[in-house]
Amino acid sequence: MHPSNLFRRRLLLAGAAGLAAGALSGVAHARGAAAVQPDIDGTKVWGARSPQGTVSVLQYRPSRIVVHHTVSANSTDYSRARAHAHAHWVQDLHMDDNGWVDTGYNFLVSRGGWITEGRAGSLPALTGGRTFVLGAHTSGQNTQAIGIACEGQYHAGAQPPQAQWEVLVTLCAYACDQYGIASTQIFGHKDYGTTECPGVYHDMLPELRAEVAAARS
Repeated sequence: MHPSNLFRRRLLLAGAAGLAAGALSGVAHARGAAAVQPDIDGTKVWGARSPQGTVSVLQYRPSRIVVHHTVSANSTDYSRARAHAHAHWVQDLHMDDNGWVDTGYNFLVSRGGWITEGRAGSLPALTGGRTFVLGAHTSGQNTQAIGIACEGQYHAGAQPPQAQWEVLVTLCAYACDQYGIASTQIFGHKDYGTTECPGVYHDMLPELRAEVAAARS
């Protein structure tokens, strides 16, 4: 099944289950008239390493979202297992090469449309909607923004798979709802530094903001 069709099927099944018996754990589900809460695999689910130090939880809500890409291979493996392997790859890079306490991003979106929690504690903070975890993704913005990174590298005209795009929209809409972030307050890493990150996603930010706004209405 094509990954975009798989995601639509997951949402439809979750919506039907929510209407019949309320929200089910582990699947996306509708929240009344609000944005859809996406299925997110927490650090325990994908087997993350323990942080090598203290992860700071900020006792207020973020005011914006910063989108990144991870500059990993543009894999055609759209499986959940691949999403987990990618989460491990990012964590190892950030902890072992960069010397950071944990993954720098709060969340990652795979090319197959699977979401994984990045820095430990980011998922319960998001679902609670009142605090967020201090990441290490954008210089000067980490105390104000949550970082969402998309698997792959999108330089030189590379385009993200539809499933990744759809899930990024869903995750951003849910985060905006949970934290009271305006849909216009979604930016790219490039907005805050000399970098090409997030590649073509930066050009797509106006469309992303518009689709997030629509998903929240």
